[in-house]
Amino acid sequence: MVIQQNISLQPFHTFGMDVKASLFAAFKTTDELQAILAQRAANTERILILGGGSNILFCNDFDGLVLKNEIEGIELVMETDEHFYVKVGAGVNWHQFVLYCVHHGYAGVENLALIPGSVGASPIQNIGAYGVELKDVFYELEAMRIADGEMVVMKKADCLFGYRDSIFKRAYQNKFVITSVTFLLHKKPVLNTTYGAINEELREMGVSNPLLNDIAQAVMNIRNSKLPDPTKIGNAGSFFKNPEITQTHYHQLKLQYPNLSGYPTSANKMKIAAGWLIEQCGWKGFRKGDAGCYQKQALVLVNYGKASGNEILQLSHEIVSSVFEKFGIMLEREVNVM
Repeated sequence: MVIQQNISLQPFHTFGMDVKASLFAAFKTTDELQAILAQRAANTERILILGGGSNILFCNDFDGLVLKNEIEGIELVMETDEHFYVKVGAGVNWHQFVLYCVHHGYAGVENLALIPGSVGASPIQNIGAYGVELKDVFYELEAMRIADGEMVVMKKADCLFGYRDSIFKRAYQNKFVITSVTFLLHKKPVLNTTYGAINEELREMGVSNPLLNDIAQAVMNIRNSKLPDPTKIGNAGSFFKNPEITQTHYHQLKLQYPNLSGYPTSANKMKIAAGWLIEQCGWKGFRKGDAGCYQKQALVLVNYGKASGNEILQLSHEIVSSVFEKFGIMLEREVNVM
């Protein structure tokens, strides 16, 4: 729990830029975290909490204290006739947690297999994929208030979950360190296979009556077929959110672009695929230097080796401008830019 100086962050984030933190400390327990916070020089420096570093783009060195969350542990804390309550350390790898649940018959997170990052980051982003979001299986979390080191418990209502959003991205940003998350998981699986290509993949796998491990494997197969492995090509997964537009706007675009697809999110809103919009603007497979738009999934921006954060950011600005010019839709970043 020693605070180190001038540490490279390259191993700690999936885009892989060689940026530095002026101060860096890792912690494995809440006691270690409290000790680190107590050491902070006059409580003046900026703080950044890192889990798996899978949703961040560094454009500059970080002039402040980076806290690397390495709290481990998975514990069944309670069960009822219908549910398992599973408490998980914030530093646990998300995909390893999903595999643990599948192995133990804890249903609810199987559609979220192979999402990069840590358990502690999952509520911040309200991660989601293939028809399931974190909020669907969330029970509560524990977090330490940075200002005074006090531990607090937050329920679902406290977190203000939205689409890839929560209170931790707004009012509570960098004010708390999440130390554990407790999940409400099902004893009787309610399998969600209708979203995306899951049913098609299950047919190709020869599975007609899928179990939890079949759903997880189908999701892993789909993700592996179209998303780059961040250990081989630097990326942070989906760079942009899927936009919501009005029904009127959607139907106007549908007349012009019959292949456009979407699904309703409310009486007057439709959600459409950002990747499709980007691809229609000709960006899929684009590369300038080592900054690029992945050839199998236009939603993913990649660092082929030596791209700077600013080069990736500039590419994202150009994509946003071209999508707005063509479709009148303003894309929002899903990735946090530092």
